[in-house]
Order: sequence, then structure tokens, then C-alpha cells
Amino acid sequence: ASVFCVSLDPKTNTLAVTGGEDDKAFVWRVSDGELLFECSGHKDSVTCASFSYDSVFVATGDMSGLIKVWRVDAKEEVWSFEVGDLEWMEWHPQAHVLLAGTADGNSWMWKIPSGDCKTFQGPACPATCGRILPDAVVGYEDGTMRIWDLKQGTSLHVLKGQDGHQDPLTCVASNQDGSLIMTGSVDCHAKLVNSATGKVVCVFKMESTAPRAPASEGEEAESNSVESLGFCNVMPLAAVGYLDGTLAIYDLSTQSLRHKCQHESGIVQLLWEESSAVVYTCSLDGAVRLWDARSGKMISEYRGHSAEILDFAVNKDASIVVTTSGDHQAKVFCVQRPDR
Repeated sequence: ASVFCVSLDPKTNTLAVTGGEDDKAFVWRVSDGELLFECSGHKDSVTCASFSYDSVFVATGDMSGLIKVWRVDAKEEVWSFEVGDLEWMEWHPQAHVLLAGTADGNSWMWKIPSGDCKTFQGPACPATCGRILPDAVVGYEDGTMRIWDLKQGTSLHVLKGQDGHQDPLTCVASNQDGSLIMTGSVDCHAKLVNSATGKVVCVFKMESTAPRAPASEGEEAESNSVESLGFCNVMPLAAVGYLDGTLAIYDLSTQSLRHKCQHESGIVQLLWEESSAVVYTCSLDGAVRLWDARSGKMISEYRGHSAEILDFAVNKDASIVVTTSGDHQAKVFCVQRPDR
């Protein structure tokens, strides 16, 4: 069935983990597709899968809230836990600590493999997205965002009302040192937030380009939302991808729109190259595209899926992209170019 998620192991970039609608997750070798082991025992679609910062562990989580952690070299399960319906899951960038958000509004944190546990109680609505800064930022369905002190278990900042979003949060990202956070929402706004003060620095609003035709009987009005966002590591730029197919490149120093790169169909996810101003998008039309954020021009396009791409990962030296799709496949694309 559809393959929902993919991650590359951060240490060597030689292993991938993928999770799918068929309740299965696999760890496999990127170079030749050799299956190393199956992360078995899930009873629902595997929607989250990722490696710890040092590639020692891999965690898989399914929609029903069953989370399992495997030791990669031994290929064996070392820990599992059941929470409410799972919304997102993320490893700590420097420790064997796993964070997850659930539909009941709670965020959970565990030390792995001991399983020492803390919970962070949000509002009584799903915790829709989250990121570890070293503190944790969590976005909620009611449009609020909280910054949590992971050590104390207390909430440092709460953004709600005018400071929050009018609609559910869909995604959150942070810059390299964690000083800036960006949140995206169904309300089509992206907010830039200072993580130390919890103050909104600026709001990027996407004005609709086409005048909206009123929806006739039985037709739904065209919807738009922020689907993905991220910061460039080498220039003060941020990218925001929208469901209407717009990739917006914003200049953080002037807080202005720098480029609009139009796609034929909705953007599912975007990623920046680690050491250049190149941003990658994957979209509902099944293509991966590389964009030069300085000029706003498309560098190249890669096709090979017969359905929408649902997730993708780029390796450190930007030579390969691993994609997962609604066509039941994961694919590895070679994106190396001699001039880059």
C-alpha cells in the first residue's frame, strides 16, 4: 500500500527506514535496496519512522499510537510503548530521547531504552506538530503553539489568540541554532517566532493569486494551507510550501517575499540542501524538484512515481533523494550534478 514516511540514518546516510499503510516498516540499504530487517508488530499504518542522532536506534510509530524502538546493529526491538492516536514523533538531536505528540493534546518524552517518561499536557485537542530546539515547540489543532522546557516539564511560552494561528498548525521548523521558529497553518499564514522570548517577529501571509470563484452547489471551494517549511543554513532565507502549489522564498533580513515558484499541484514537503541555497520540493504530481532560492529558478525535476510523493529525504552531500509514494514504492534518485 502507500508508503507514508522515510528517514535516512544521520551518521552514515547509508540506511533508510520506510513506513507504510500496510502496517509495515523496513530498514534497508540505500545503495542496493537490500532489506536489513522488518520493524514488525505494528497493527496500524506506520506514519512515523526515524533514526536517533547517532544511528544507534530506529523508532517506528503507527497511527494507533504503538511506538517501537529497534537497535539497528542487533536488528532487535529494545523498547515499545502505547500512547493515544499518534500525530508526530521526533528524536532529540543530541540524545537518546524520543518525543511524540498525540490526538488527545499530550506530548510524551522518553529516555531510550530505559523508558523514563514525562508528559506535557497541551490543550484538549490534537498536538499536530512538534520540534526539539533543545526546548520543544509543539503546535496544536486550536491554532496555539507552546514552547516547553523539557527538563522542567513546564511551558515557557504560549502563543494563542492574535499571536497564534486562526486554524490548526500543520508544520513547524527551526533554524540551525534554534533561535528562530517558523510555524505553518491551515490559515495560510507562516509565523516567525523568537524562541527565547516567544514573540512573533513577523507574519508571512500568502495572498491568493487567482480570484476565487464562488463554489457552486456541491463543489468545494479551493482550499489552501501551509504544508511544509524550512530555513536555509547558508543564507537568511526561509521556504514555505503551500497546498495550492506555491513555493514561497522569504528573505528573513527584510521580512519580504523574494520569489514565488509555482507548481502545477500541491506541495507535500520541502527540504533545504544542508550547505547551499537549494530547496527541494515533492508534490502531489509525483515529482521532486530542485530550486535555486537565490534566483527562484528551477534547477531540475525528477520523475518516476505514478502517484503523489508523500515523504522524502535528502542525504548530507545532496547526491541522492529517497522518496515514498502513494504508488506503494520507495525510490532512490541520484541528483548529483557535476557543477554543484
